[in-house]
Amino acid sequence: MISSLWRYSHFLLALVSAIFIFVASITGSLLALEPISEASKSYVIPDLDAIYISDTIENLEHKFPEVLEIEVLANNSVKASVFTIDGISENIYINPRTGDNLGDVPSRSIFFSFITNLHRSLFLKSIGRIFVGVASLLLCFIAVTGVFLIAKRQGGFNKWYTKVQETNFAQRYHVILGRLFLAPILIIATTGVYLCAENFSLLPQPTLDTNWMAISSDVTDKHIVLSPSVFESITLQELRKLTFPFSDDSNDYFELALNDRELLVHQYSGKAVSVLPYPFVQLASLWSAKLHTGQGNILWSVILLLASLSLLFFICSGFVMSFRRRSTKEIVSDFTKDEAEYILLVGSETGNTFVFAKTFFKALKNEGKKVYMATLDQYTSYENATCLIVFTSTYGDGDPPSNAHKFETLFNTITPKKNIKFSVLCFGSLLYPKYCYFGLKVDGLLHSSPYFTPIVPIVKIDDQSQSEFTQWILLWNKYTGMNLNILKSKKNKKIIPKDSFEVIQITPLNIDNTALLYLRPKRKTVFHSGDLIKITPPGNTHGRYYSIAKINNEILLSVKWHPKGVCSTYLCTLKPGDILSGAIEKNPNFYFPKNAPSVLLVANGTGIAPYLGMLQEIKNKPVQLIWGGRVEASFDCYRTFFDSTSSKAPMLKYELALSQIKDRQYVQDILLTKQIEIAQQLKQGGCIMLCGSLAMQYSVLDTLQQITTSQLNEQLSVFQDKGQLLLDCY
Repeated sequence: MISSLWRYSHFLLALVSAIFIFVASITGSLLALEPISEASKSYVIPDLDAIYISDTIENLEHKFPEVLEIEVLANNSVKASVFTIDGISENIYINPRTGDNLGDVPSRSIFFSFITNLHRSLFLKSIGRIFVGVASLLLCFIAVTGVFLIAKRQGGFNKWYTKVQETNFAQRYHVILGRLFLAPILIIATTGVYLCAENFSLLPQPTLDTNWMAISSDVTDKHIVLSPSVFESITLQELRKLTFPFSDDSNDYFELALNDRELLVHQYSGKAVSVLPYPFVQLASLWSAKLHTGQGNILWSVILLLASLSLLFFICSGFVMSFRRRSTKEIVSDFTKDEAEYILLVGSETGNTFVFAKTFFKALKNEGKKVYMATLDQYTSYENATCLIVFTSTYGDGDPPSNAHKFETLFNTITPKKNIKFSVLCFGSLLYPKYCYFGLKVDGLLHSSPYFTPIVPIVKIDDQSQSEFTQWILLWNKYTGMNLNILKSKKNKKIIPKDSFEVIQITPLNIDNTALLYLRPKRKTVFHSGDLIKITPPGNTHGRYYSIAKINNEILLSVKWHPKGVCSTYLCTLKPGDILSGAIEKNPNFYFPKNAPSVLLVANGTGIAPYLGMLQEIKNKPVQLIWGGRVEASFDCYRTFFDSTSSKAPMLKYELALSQIKDRQYVQDILLTKQIEIAQQLKQGGCIMLCGSLAMQYSVLDTLQQITTSQLNEQLSVFQDKGQLLLDCY
């Protein structure tokens, strides 16, 4: 409920202020360019902290008969009001080191003046300033609500900077940029509010009244002996403005405005006769102006520019996410809830789960089934339902998605009118500790009710895997006797250009019916060990992905032949000289980590394939392989690759986990015997790569989680976020 409050607050605040923030972001981005462009001007003076006011005064008095004022501008230029020898009053830029005239002070650019007026008031004067001020205040609240939403999504504030697992572009970078620019955006918003409040006199007015009675009479005599001047200890870096005495009268003083105080300085003694520290209100005003405009600091100006541009992205991506979320609510069913036999309930935060649910919904309709689809929050009683299917994701740290918060309450209060079969399909990410937690909770609720009977065991889908979803469809067909046929959703389709490859060599099938297939691209093709190749047999529409090993610019595939496997049969019957077509798909997230101090390779079966090519990339670092197979002979076709590399890489080791021998082992069993070694490796920044079957992946990840928890008191996801755990399982 609390997360819904933050979410709706975030959405409504953004909706109300969107147009104003949009305009302010564009104009703010343009205004951030002004201090950047000013920094390259010839009158900008470097190292003001090395130039003292006393030297500047002396240099100017040598060049001009009279000096009225010196002002240090925000862009680190120094402006002076002077009278020339000809008695002409001029406002000029000066070089404080020499007193030279660097040129007249020009009027501000018409363009930037125009943009500033638009930014401050939308050309609506006071009313416009109110609108902009309110929008800035709302932006503060938007940022605060965004903080809690990100924390909720990431699983708590302690995981604030862990890797963002969302794959949707708009949502992923909404979170990433939100974390990155949170502080600058809050600074922009709060300083904007402060400056607006100051403009409307809503803040206490600071008073800097000099107590003339307190000025000692012993400094008012112009004939006193000179002492070290205040100006000799203050640099131009501290100066804002220096106003010279109007006359020679000893009661006329230098008026010195610094960054944090104002002083009156006796024009003959050089002593400060009055020091007035700025109150907080005025200091805050000065700093607000600096932080809001970026004047005088190129780096901060660039940050403001990027933060302003990010606000534009937040508005656009937020609109896209809201549109997607709203579009998923528009579920059109041909049958009412009481007419339908199959009830499909969906829990989705971003709309991605709805993509899979709609695919299943259409497949059931094509089979002539009466189907009704709704959200989990719309759970109710159903007159003719025979089967309830739940598709749900998990939000953040095990919470329900936005359209499933009411489900548990509704489920506990509504009594079904008849017995119903059910199946639960969970969507989540293995990188989160509470993987598919809410889906498991829904499954538990249904199991606890005497009115519901499971028809298909619960299945968890990692990272919206299309292949895992297809496997679940096959499982559904097996348990229900249906023959559902699904097409991949548009969001998962990729157009990958195909290339031609010549078969160079193919080895005979080994004891496990595994063959090694060497392919040479017919044209220059860039690929790496760890990439994937999709091969579609002639006359077929469905292809199969294989992991690539790159060996001497050739592709090596490890193919296990299945008697009823169309693609494996096609590949295993090829002969040298044959030509096949395939599409190489980049998989940079599974390249060999060259900068890791050590690497542990874990695989089973043909999952060893990419590692065979990675052996050529091993330098002088510890690399160990743990491979799972049936018997010792299963590894014979791979052994030569390791034996030939061992002389070049003396720290390469391998160990086999054999499951069809007397003392059988699986890879996770060997990992458990190396707990301390693996923990130390992770602690030192080492990397673990995992390639093979999903069943092996689940077991190994559980084992690694056990190791990191017991040995390092850390979640496995912490090391995944650092790029120390690379996965490519199928």
